[in-house]
Parts: sequence; structure tokens; C-alpha cells
Amino acid sequence: MPAITGTTRLVGVLADPVSHVRTPEVMNQRFAATDIDAVVVPLHVNAHGLGAAWQGLCQLRNLSGLVVTVPHKAAVVGLCDELLPSARQVGAVNAVHRLPDGRFVGAIFDGLGFVEGLRRQGRDPQGRRVLLLGAGGAASAIGFALAEAGIASLDIFNRSPDKARRLADRIAAAYPQLPVAVGDGQPAGHDLLVNATSLGLKPDDPLPLDPERLKPGMTVAEVVMRPERTRLLEQAAAHGCDTHEGLHMLQAQLDLLARFVLEGR
Repeated sequence: MPAITGTTRLVGVLADPVSHVRTPEVMNQRFAATDIDAVVVPLHVNAHGLGAAWQGLCQLRNLSGLVVTVPHKAAVVGLCDELLPSARQVGAVNAVHRLPDGRFVGAIFDGLGFVEGLRRQGRDPQGRRVLLLGAGGAASAIGFALAEAGIASLDIFNRSPDKARRLADRIAAAYPQLPVAVGDGQPAGHDLLVNATSLGLKPDDPLPLDPERLKPGMTVAEVVMRPERTRLLEQAAAHGCDTHEGLHMLQAQLDLLARFVLEGR
């Protein structure tokens, strides 16, 4: 790591919990390798304190940007002064750039990163029948990006059916040729299953679906990055499924995130 000086630009990672985030280590390695005078630090902020924390961040003149993760991606939409069109469509933000005049601009790269991560691992989602677990910020971004990538169908399951329905309606309106439905969370009839919930961050988290219903040939993908091999992925592998780790999503969007938080483009 290069020295941190008075000219070093600060990038924060807003999360709760924060111990699972991989962004600081991988992005700091990228900055060091390319001689960028910036440092990424984790900021543990809970949902109740987000507004107050945001007001404090506004006063940090050397803050270049933010990476936003669970559970703040949707809430940060209302705190940004501007949104890129993709963030407005998805209703979530995972990257924020601070303009010279102090205004914050929000963007979302999770969906692009997830799809590109699949492709880099030889798992092109085109033509796949997808079961998406979750309807929050990451799930929304992934749902829109999978629709754009040409999947065959999309079922969305969430503990709150109303939230799943709202997301399904938005994706269906944007991609009227795509069959989109609110599913029951059962893997049957799907060949790509995406856990876009936070279940798996903690060792005692319940599984987001019944692993006994998984069949060989299905691909089970995670967005949880730590642990790299969640219980869901271990169970999926034990049932003969192909597995895709959450870290691939971050690795695929690193350049996009770094350029946006530092340069706003």
C-alpha cells in the first residue's frame, strides 16, 4: 500500500454489517497497482443512522465517492442529488461520486457486474430460465441486467410478495417481450438460480431455498462475497449443481466502480 497523505482521496464503503465487504481490499490493491492516490475504507453505518452519517459525509471535502452495499442501496437513492438513468430505473445505488460543487451523483453497476461475471466464467445467461431470490437493490439491478442480457424467463421470489410484484411489474414494463412472474421460490423449471438476498452473510442464516429441490445441471449463483463459499453454494455443489461465487460480481465491475467514484464517468 502506498503512503496515505494529505492529498489522498477518500472513498467510503457504506454497509451494515461491514465485516463481509471485499471492496476495500480489492479496490485498494487496484489503486496501488495503478499509482492512484486514493484509499477505500469501510464505514459501518446502520439503517437508522444513515441520514445523520450522510450529513457528516457531506462535510468531508476530501471525500471523492462512496461504494454502497447492504442494506443501503435503495435508501441512498433518496439522498443523492442526481441519479444516472440506470439507477433511476432500478431504484438503487451502489456507487456515488461527489462533484466539485459538493453534490452527490448515484449510479448502479451491480447488474452489469453480475452478468459480466457470469460471462467471464463461461456462464452466459442468454436463453436461461431464471429464478431470482430477493427484490432489494442488488436483486433489482440484477433482474434488469438479466432481462437486457436476453434470458428466456424470470421468476422473482421475495419474503414480501408485494415487493416482488412491484419489481416484476417494473421489469415487465421495460422488457414486455420477457415472461416475468412472481414465483414461489421453488427451483423446478429453472436452470439459473440467483440468491440476491443477504442470507448467507451470517453462519446461522437460513438457506434462501430448500436445497433438496436442487437438481444436477442447475447453476446456483450468489451475490454474498464473504464467505466465498456460502452454505447455499456448498449445498448446491453437493446436489450436483454448477456454482458461481459472489466475488465474481465485484471483480467484473471493479473498473466501472473505481472510475465512477473517482471521476464520475
